[in-house]
Amino acid sequence: QVQLVESGGGSVQAGGSLRLSCAASGRTFSGYAMGWFRQAPGKEREVVAAIDWSGSTTYYTDSVKGRFTISRDNAKNTVYVQMNSLSPEDTAVYYCARSKYATVSRRRYEYDAWGQGTQVTVSS
Repeated sequence: QVQLVESGGGSVQAGGSLRLSCAASGRTFSGYAMGWFRQAPGKEREVVAAIDWSGSTTYYTDSVKGRFTISRDNAKNTVYVQMNSLSPEDTAVYYCARSKYATVSRRRYEYDAWGQGTQVTVSS
């Protein structure tokens, strides 16, 4: 069973940057797509970015295109998301998740393992 641990969250002013990391335990990482989701208070959890097993294909929700970059290092069992030009609308708990599949996955039901989440707060 894979365990996912996020880190790198925190508080930042609008326009700032953060880099989130998600470390996976076990060997069940490199063959699977990974994703970053976020959930703001009173809202549903939404996909932010996703990456296939090799790192060659990525997906971004429209609101973060051009600002966020997802990447992975299979040798380190870690997936990252670099978040630039942050705005208060990006404030949420961010979760990493492992897909059931090797290809990019955009829907919550396609993921079967989740981290505990890390808070990102952007102030204006």
